[in-house]
Amino acid sequence: MANKYLSFISDEHLLFCIENLHSSYKKAKANVSKKKFYKNKIDTIKLTFDAKFNDLDEETLIKTEVNRQIDKSINNSIGTFHEQILGGIVGFERGNLSGFDIKATNNTLFADIKNKHNTMNSSSAESLFQKLANYADTYKQAKCYWVQILAKSSFNEKWFGEINGKEYSHSRVYKISGDQFYQLLSGKENALFELYSVLPQAISDYLTKHENESFQGNSALEEIATSATESNRSILNEITFENYSYYLGFDKLK
Repeated sequence: MANKYLSFISDEHLLFCIENLHSSYKKAKANVSKKKFYKNKIDTIKLTFDAKFNDLDEETLIKTEVNRQIDKSINNSIGTFHEQILGGIVGFERGNLSGFDIKATNNTLFADIKNKHNTMNSSSAESLFQKLANYADTYKQAKCYWVQILAKSSFNEKWFGEINGKEYSHSRVYKISGDQFYQLLSGKENALFELYSVLPQAISDYLTKHENESFQGNSALEEIATSATESNRSILNEITFENYSYYLGFDKLK
């Protein structure tokens, strides 16, 4: 029986990957309490500018900040989604914290996947090159790739250049854009585009089967609003006080 969605991975695997990403969304969004919201210090000076320059009321301001925190968490899970998709192609597997993200089962390919092209500083780039070069030296038939899912162009080329003042090159270390890496593993020229094209229907099909699942929303805004009322402060001043009351003068916030 032919696959409904993609030719290079099974329908079951695609839906499995979607389910895992949905779980990450639910985990990130589930009950963002005040404590969780405050886990990283809130930049209330920035929030002040956001409120004034973007003409946001305090409730919208906090909802926007909560969503920003959720989005930051989700971005990491998108990279995992691509790893899981690619690891479902016959002949390849995920690394599962083994030092690589994707490898060929016959050890002829190793890859490290970054969702965006600009997620590494020079030290991280140097470390990644050294890691890939080490795989290439250990496995003499292996080609090793730095994969940029969202790259600035479409490419598959040797990775060489100057990093931290040192010249790096290796005959079997490459950098490659997401579209070409999907093509390389799947043998389908437009594999990434095909994934993009089927996702709306596949996600809808998945959600239809899970439409009765309950979900607990976040409580941060309600908790902050309650404590702001009790202390007779604005919501923004309450957040500032609860994050910086130990700063000089901030304990006087009304």
